[in-house]
Amino acid sequence: MSTLHSPKQNHLLAALPAAEFDRLLPHLELAPLKLGEAIYESGGKLQYVYFPTTAIISMLYVLENGSSAEIAIVGNEGLLGISLFMGGDTTPSRAVVQSAGFGYRLKAQLLKDEFNRAGPVLRLLLRYTQALITQMSQTAVCNRHHTIEQQLCRWLLLSLDRLSSDSVIMTQELIANMLGVRREGVTEAAGKLQRQHLIKYSRGHIEVIDRPGLEKVVCECYAVVKLEFDRLISDIPVGDPQHVLGQSDRRHSAKRASRDAVESRRKA
Repeated sequence: MSTLHSPKQNHLLAALPAAEFDRLLPHLELAPLKLGEAIYESGGKLQYVYFPTTAIISMLYVLENGSSAEIAIVGNEGLLGISLFMGGDTTPSRAVVQSAGFGYRLKAQLLKDEFNRAGPVLRLLLRYTQALITQMSQTAVCNRHHTIEQQLCRWLLLSLDRLSSDSVIMTQELIANMLGVRREGVTEAAGKLQRQHLIKYSRGHIEVIDRPGLEKVVCECYAVVKLEFDRLISDIPVGDPQHVLGQSDRRHSAKRASRDAVESRRKA
């Protein structure tokens, strides 16, 4: 495997006890994940599960008319393919690469066998699944009740939590598909955030220049999702330090901001 990549950049893999990690390691395949690439199609049989390291994958629900909306994102905190060990070999959602990078894939049957050992892997994956379900539920509420601007803020902050930089490369069309809105709505929302000097937005490149400011205007949904992940998987190691340099401060900052946001809303 390349020295530039490590499976332990993924927090779930990093959290495995040595015996379980060593058992899976020979079967983990490094996979480049290109922007806009479809990893799963709705109804397709799962051949592999994916552990993203530097990429982010969006889970989308696609309607009969072709329109779609994001229900969750998966990055270096988790894995793609929970339906495999939750009782089914297919998924109703479509999975598309939201931010290009790398991940490790593992044959589906190997993870299922490991899950069925009813050991540390089972416990770890069930905790992650509960956190992911929280994200899905909160996304549905957010899409129904909050403005496009607030949804964009939530999406940006969740994405940055899973990246090592403050920038996201994403076309206007892809953002619109993720949020389930028209491209004009994305343009207007991004313009408002740019005029507030919170982001720089140009030709599909979004740079967050004032994260604390962004955390002040985002809706409560970001804090709810972040706090639940912290509660359920707070003791999971952050992976190989040399590969995730710089992410720790961002995570601690986001955690504090999330708690502050929840407390302020409770007092309001």
